[in-house]
This record gives sequence, structure tokens and C-alpha cells, in this order.
Amino acid sequence: MCEHRLRARPALGIDQPDVVAVGPVRIAESMGTALGSLASRRGRDDEVRRIAADAGIPLPAPGQMVRQGDWAGFWLAPSQWMIEGPQDTYEDIAAVLKTIFGESASVTEQTDAWVRLEVTGPLRPMFERLCNLDLVRFVPGSATRTIIEHLGCYVLRQADDRITLLGPRSSAASLHHALISAARSAF
Repeated sequence: MCEHRLRARPALGIDQPDVVAVGPVRIAESMGTALGSLASRRGRDDEVRRIAADAGIPLPAPGQMVRQGDWAGFWLAPSQWMIEGPQDTYEDIAAVLKTIFGESASVTEQTDAWVRLEVTGPLRPMFERLCNLDLVRFVPGSATRTIIEHLGCYVLRQADDRITLLGPRSSAASLHHALISAARSAF
């Protein structure tokens, strides 16, 4: 019997998640979150919402993200959400969500598809250079999809001084470079 000892690797390809400070801004790769997409099946929205409420899984309104206990969620499209949980608890988040929602929803594992970058500090000067996101109106608890450096990214406003970016894992180095360049330009 062969025993495998697999471990997650950072998307930026080094042994530890990368952390870069540029002036007052800190850009850090984060690996502690499991992601799964959840889509209500036709005619089952009310059932999915009831199951989610019973399980303590937030299903936010358009343009929003919500954290509730171990779970967090953000809106993707009508009747579709990205659900987050701690990687240590929900390593196979898709299997967990499938067990909870059964045939009422379609679930897809998303954890390895995205690089998660946490950006902290004074955000506005940097993000004005990156994308068309109005940080005055994009308040904490907001979530959206936008283009950064020709890449479709999800932007989650965690706090006044903290944004989480989810970008395609296959383009992690390009997105990371764009963030560093924008921070250097701003500061």
C-alpha cells in the first residue's frame, strides 16, 4: 500500500505564500480558504435558500459578500454564489456542499482554480491604477467581478483597508506583478 503525502503549493510557485510590502501597502498570497461554487437548479431557489439558512451558509444579494461563522459567500450571478470555508475544515468543500444541498443545487470545486491575494493598506491610489472600481462606493461587504490586467478577477472588500482578490491561478504571477507595479506607481 502506497501512502501519499501531498501538500498544497502556493500559486506563485514558491515554498511559502509570498508577501510583498510596497510603501504602506502589503500584498500577500493566502492559501487557507476552500472555495466551491453553488448554483440553484431550475425551480429550486427557495429550497436552496432554506437549506442554506438551516446550514448557516450565507447566500448574499447581488454585489455583496457575507461572512457567517465558518462560512462566507459572495454573489456570482442570479441563483449562483461562491462559498468559502476554512481549508483545514473543508478540504473537500464540494463534497461537503453536495452533501448539504443534495440534488437542489449544482456544486463545483473551485479552490485550485484561483489565487487568493490579500491587499492591505491605503487602497484607493493603487486600485485607481488597476481597474474601474470606485472604492468610495465599493464599501466593506461589497463583492464584484472586474478586469485587472486583462484578467477576470473577483474583488471582495473586507474592510476599509483590506481587499481580497481572486484571480485565475494560471495567471497568478501576472496578477501579482500588476498589483506590485500599481503599488509602486502609487507609493
